[in-house]
Amino acid sequence: MRYRIRHSTRYRYQGVVKQCYSVAHLLPRDTPHQLCRTAQITLQPQPALASDRRDYFGNRSYHFSVQYPHEVLEITATSEVDVLGDRSSLALDFSASCAETRNILLAPKDESSLLAREFQLDSPLVPADPALLEYAQESFADDRPFLSCVRELTERIFNDFAYDPHHTDVATPLSEVIKHRRGVCQDFAHFAIGCLRSLGYPARYVSGYLETQPPPGQEKLQGADASHAWFSVYSPAEGWCDFDPTNNLLASQQHITTAWGRDYADVTPMKGTILGGGAGHALEVEVDVTRLEALPT
Repeated sequence: MRYRIRHSTRYRYQGVVKQCYSVAHLLPRDTPHQLCRTAQITLQPQPALASDRRDYFGNRSYHFSVQYPHEVLEITATSEVDVLGDRSSLALDFSASCAETRNILLAPKDESSLLAREFQLDSPLVPADPALLEYAQESFADDRPFLSCVRELTERIFNDFAYDPHHTDVATPLSEVIKHRRGVCQDFAHFAIGCLRSLGYPARYVSGYLETQPPPGQEKLQGADASHAWFSVYSPAEGWCDFDPTNNLLASQQHITTAWGRDYADVTPMKGTILGGGAGHALEVEVDVTRLEALPT
């Protein structure tokens, strides 16, 4: 499936910003499941310096500096992406057992398993918590297929946690999400990652987009889509496998990956520093994910 993604971010400052330096993770990366055909970022005002780099995790990170005084900053990322194949058909019940997977990860003999081990460690937004282990243990038995257990964990999070965009923000600690069992896709991904790491399995945070469809008979509203987040877990036999606890499913042809890292802090869509700007700013975000055509099989 081929998609066009347009992601527009607008900052309206209370005062004049004299200078800013920012890093954006808004350009989709190539993966075994997708190919980014075209991608570009436009800014208003024009940047004095800009470069498209690769970060530690291989994501595309766009660094820019605006040195012209401004009260509004607008960043628009436009890309076309081919999503290849359907990952949701993974044979979960035929994966290695939890015990076999854990034993391989304890003494990895291949490069991929060795590199995955860094995603077993705590990260800034996903610290260890006894509550994570307690919750996770219910779904994982040594003799069960590992990926089938991950699927069960995904479903439990979907059923046990309420989607509530007003309860958390990007600064809400995971402990609060655990306590109240409410949040958004970012929170559910962090919780799942913490559960898996508590058992010794590598898991990483994935940011991107999910194609949405309007109700039957209604037109899709412009700018009504949003960025999305899910998690990916490493299985030595199958590699990295993506699960979406917000929607209780495996990542499919409707999931478009932008970047991945240890947690949200590694792949924040926009972050940076400004000189000036007054006491605060208003943020406006518009996202459109448009299906262009089906790819030949």
